[in-house]
Amino acid sequence: MTEWKSTAEVAIVGGGIMGTSTAYHLARRGCTDVVILERDLLAQASTGLSAGGIRQQFSHPANIRLSQEAVRVFERFEEEFGVNIEFRQVGYLFLAQTEEVWQEFLTNVQIQRQYHVPVEVLTPEEIKYRWPYLNVSDLKGGTFCPEDGYADPYMAAMGFAQAARRLGVRIEERTEVIGIRTEGGRVRGVETTRGPIAAPVVVNVAGAWGAQVAQMVGIDLPVLPYRRQVFMTKPFDPIPKPVPMILDMEPSFYFRGEGPGVLMGMSDKDEPPSFNTNVDWSFLERVIEKAVHRAPILEEAEILRGWAGLYDVTPDDNPIIGALPGVEGFFCAIGFSGHGFQQGPTVGRIMAELILDGHTDFDLSPFAHDRFEKGVAKGETRVV
Repeated sequence: MTEWKSTAEVAIVGGGIMGTSTAYHLARRGCTDVVILERDLLAQASTGLSAGGIRQQFSHPANIRLSQEAVRVFERFEEEFGVNIEFRQVGYLFLAQTEEVWQEFLTNVQIQRQYHVPVEVLTPEEIKYRWPYLNVSDLKGGTFCPEDGYADPYMAAMGFAQAARRLGVRIEERTEVIGIRTEGGRVRGVETTRGPIAAPVVVNVAGAWGAQVAQMVGIDLPVLPYRRQVFMTKPFDPIPKPVPMILDMEPSFYFRGEGPGVLMGMSDKDEPPSFNTNVDWSFLERVIEKAVHRAPILEEAEILRGWAGLYDVTPDDNPIIGALPGVEGFFCAIGFSGHGFQQGPTVGRIMAELILDGHTDFDLSPFAHDRFEKGVAKGETRVV
């Protein structure tokens, strides 16, 4: 741990990719008196436990734009940050079983192409030709973007963290924020398990714990934590590499290549919100059922290990980004509903602009905190 310093210009609550990216972009612009406060170790919670997907195939234009910019950052990440994040642009293949979902796909493609996403529309026969191991008998079709893929989320967060450190940012791990001091309608600093820090700006990028941090200043945000489980097979040769990120939309099942093996996961839509990150091995049976249905050869694969992380989910599956009213100096970027890793590079830039300039060139109205009570929320439909 570094020597304790009880003041900062900006205190960032959360050491995942949102926190490290925000710190880096602030420091890059000359605001170096920044401290990241992480209750555990950097990128050990949602970021480090994510599946690492990076895609531009969203239904909401704002999400497309967030990820488009991030893809360009990930493409040059090693050159800019000196860290190999193993970005594999093997593509994302979305699969639709029902006519309703297929029509949604086609509508989404029109939106994506307006923003120059190089997305392809594929028939079941074309899917079978390109990925012969897939069962396409129940499919209406699919969409594929070759620029999409995946990367190592832990290394990406550490790349931002190392660059931020070089620019003067302090990083305090195993330091939990237990309170936020306010006075006269504005932020005055934070209370931590290691002592107070006076700061005129506090940034809430605490992910699944983001709603709890917001409550420290008396603000209720509709963000809930949900467990997401991921399983990894032993080396498996029958499926030729590279394997794209393949998403079966109706059952919310996905799999992709991971080194010599296959990584797979699925959302449990019946599971209530919680901070539980234990692996439910009985759930694996349901995952395997979907896996073997879509790629029958996976019946021969052996599971090596499993892990669970947390999504921070909002009612419309879009994040809450921006300054929050009534408490000057309090900013947040939470509720990414599983898209936080891939959008972290862009959101960090946006947060730095909001803090230093008071505005950003990015239209944040789809991510406004009060959109739910106003009834203007337009959600993201492509969520797994």
